[in-house]
Amino acid sequence: MAAVAKDSGGRSAAPPARAGRPRSSAKGEQTRARLIAAARTLLAGELSEGFTTRNVAALSGVSHGMCHYHFQDRTDLVLAVIEDIRPEWITPLEAAVSRPGSFAERAERVVGLLGRPEGAELSHLHSALHWQALNDSRVRESLESEYRRWRACFVGLFQVLADERGGGLDPRHLGLAVAAAVDGLAAMDSLGADGGTEPVLRTLIRTLAAGAGSGP
Repeated sequence: MAAVAKDSGGRSAAPPARAGRPRSSAKGEQTRARLIAAARTLLAGELSEGFTTRNVAALSGVSHGMCHYHFQDRTDLVLAVIEDIRPEWITPLEAAVSRPGSFAERAERVVGLLGRPEGAELSHLHSALHWQALNDSRVRESLESEYRRWRACFVGLFQVLADERGGGLDPRHLGLAVAAAVDGLAAMDSLGADGGTEPVLRTLIRTLAAGAGSGP
């Protein structure tokens, strides 16, 4: 999966305390954020090895008991990481598609976004999360939900084209085709292949758009 943001350094900043919020609540949010940041670090650095609630607590400087106060088990921590990285790959893509503009303008925003190199930490996190999903149904359901949301961005992009042309175009199949291509390009990039994600993706979207609705 191609990322839309460069490596942020592998740390989730603790959210600032909100005005008027009780101190205990603000401190709890900061502790939770530290635990999530530690979970990200362990997942990105070692995949499954060493990823336990005890190790997450130790890395974050939080007691093991406090870790279980915020997260029942390691699966809860993984689910929190999945939610934590959403603004780094899904939210910007949704914004690029939903902002006003023609299909061509929105497509160019998407291409520019996905053409950025994926940071190492985020790339490793995605790999680790996929591995976790193979062994945990809760993680699998959560991750698949995120990917449905991600794929919906591409379907939404081609829905704009369908609206512009007034019918005769299946945005779902076109969108899913581009999403699959983006996944493939990301896999190539992760292996060090220099395929030029941006020009390839631009060519693919333009070709699909030009031939869409023209019949077999």
